[in-house]
Order: sequence, then C-alpha cells, then structure tokens
Amino acid sequence: MAEQLPKATVLIADDNPDNVELVREVLEGAGYTVVTAYDGDEALLKVAESNPDLIILDVMMPGKDGFEVCRRLKKWEQTRNIPVLMLTALQEVADKVRGIESGADEFLTKPVDMVELQTRVKAQVKAKIYRQQVIEKNALLEKILTRYLPDEVMAKVLEDSSLLKLGGVRDFVTILFADLTGFTTFADSVPPEDVMETLNQTFSRLTKIVADHRGTFDKYLGDGFMAFYGAPIASDNDALNAVRTAVEMREAFQELTERWGDSPRGQLGLAVGINSGEAIVGNLGSERMMNYTVIGDAVNVAARLEDLAGPGQILIGEATHTLVEDLVVARKFGEVELRGRSKPVTAYELVRLFKPV
Repeated sequence: MAEQLPKATVLIADDNPDNVELVREVLEGAGYTVVTAYDGDEALLKVAESNPDLIILDVMMPGKDGFEVCRRLKKWEQTRNIPVLMLTALQEVADKVRGIESGADEFLTKPVDMVELQTRVKAQVKAKIYRQQVIEKNALLEKILTRYLPDEVMAKVLEDSSLLKLGGVRDFVTILFADLTGFTTFADSVPPEDVMETLNQTFSRLTKIVADHRGTFDKYLGDGFMAFYGAPIASDNDALNAVRTAVEMREAFQELTERWGDSPRGQLGLAVGINSGEAIVGNLGSERMMNYTVIGDAVNVAARLEDLAGPGQILIGEATHTLVEDLVVARKFGEVELRGRSKPVTAYELVRLFKPV
C-alpha cells in the first residue's frame, strides 16, 4: 500500500510562469494544495492569506528577492516555523550559504529533478507537522502547569527537570493554609451540586491571588488549600507575599459572601494560618504520581494556626511576625500548644497590613 501523504498547502513563488506550472502540476498530482506567487511581495501576501505548510521560493525575483523574503518570514513569530525550500539557478556555494543564512531549510539548484523535489517536499511537510505537534503539546503542558504554578515557577520547572524528581532540599519557606469555616453545617444543608459550585467559585478567586503574589500552590484539602512561598524561587520577602495573599483573600472572600447574601453559602467564613521556617521542599510520592510540597515542623504550625483561626481571622506565627512586623499591626493571640512539641509557639492575629512608602 502506498504511503499516505499528509494533507498540506504549498506556496510556489517564482517569476517564471513555466517553472510555476511545472512544479504545480507535479505537487497537485501528489495530492498537495498549491498556491502561487510571481514576485517577492506577492509571496509575502500569499503567505499571510494562506498560511502554507511549505514555501518553495525562487531566489531571483522582481522586488524583494528570495533571500529577503525568507529573512522576513523567519523573523516573524507566526511564520518562522514554516519550512522554506529555495530553488535557484545560482551555482556558487556562497549563494547557497546566503540561502541557509537567511533561514532556508532546503536549497536546490535548477534544473531540479522532480522526483527529488517531491521527496524533499514530503520530508519538509512531515517535519513541519511534527514540529507543530511538539509546539502544541508544549503549549498544553504549559497550560496545565500554570494551573498549579505561577509563570516564573513554571519556567523554572521547564528549565530544570531535576525539580520533577523525587526527593527534597532544606529551605526557608512561608506556608499558608486557608479553610472555610462553617463548611460542615453548610454542606449538610444544601445539595452536593451547590457544595461543588461554592468550592469552585471560592478556589477560583483565592488561588489566583496566591499566584499573583508568587506563591506555589500545594494542594486542595477538602474545603481548604495549602500554598507556600520561597520555593522553588525565593523573593525578597516571601513572608510578606504570604501575608499580602491572606489579606487580599480575606477581601475577595468578603466580596463573595456579600454576593451570596443570606443564602447558606453566605454564612461561610475564611480562616487563614501562616508560619515561616525551615522545611524540606521537594517531590513526595512515587515516580508515577508525585506532589511538589513542603514537610516539617513549620508546616505543622501553620496548619495548627489555621485550625485555631475563626471566620475572617489571619493568624501568623512568631517567625512570620518578625519578618513582616514593620508593615503590620498585629495583636498577640496567645501561646499555641502543638501535640508532640515540648514548647508552645506564639501566635499573632493580623489586624492590618500597611503599604511601604
């Protein structure tokens, strides 16, 4: 069975009508859609109109020659991945070098054997389609990653594949836990569809704020979630970014509850706990399924602070308070006991965050 050729559009640009018709006849006979142009300016216009999969380009044409047309095409983002096959009567090696330097993918000297031309065209079209599939898959990968990581963290992961391996490193981070208060009562009083809709509305607003402040989303925890700041990329003040996140989340959630009014979901509240300290940061799980997370005592303290926080409260640990105290007003909440810990930790309730001058 003959190999199935990919469906593709080929643009032929040559000022010699006989050459154009010869190549057109051969390629249309092979199943390609053919678009024609007879000078450099028309070639650029036809590229813009037809978005071909391959361009067969003569060098010596009126107006812009083939070298100039090719340079322009390779400079533009929308056309730089279209392969260019140059046909010319020029024999000098220097001319071929100019063609390659202008961005040509193939360079054939006239008169061209039609069997060789078909072979080169098929190879270039296949390569273009394969490159396009790679580009689309990479775009999909980035789209998926941006649902979990801010843009700069995603770029770091794509640059350094070791971030996708099991294991971790010790690092100083700030951890944030957020949770809906009154959720059990709410979930018991409404249909499951309302519960799902409420969570999706809430998480859509709140997790965006995490990303806006360079936080790394960790995981959903039923009616809450966990995020952290300082890994895999640290900022000048990750603790301040976490506190800013909490304040903006509180404001955003207040807007949601006002919109929900007197409905059951309007009775929900948001509690936040934040703590800073050293932790192990890395991938936990298996090679098949892993979670980029943080583990350590600092995480446990943040989770405990969130447990103690009431509706609208933001509780921060002593280490976080020390890092942001010049920009916040906070009242001492008290000493917090943690199971298995010999000493309690001091917690503060955030009253207000001020912007620096």
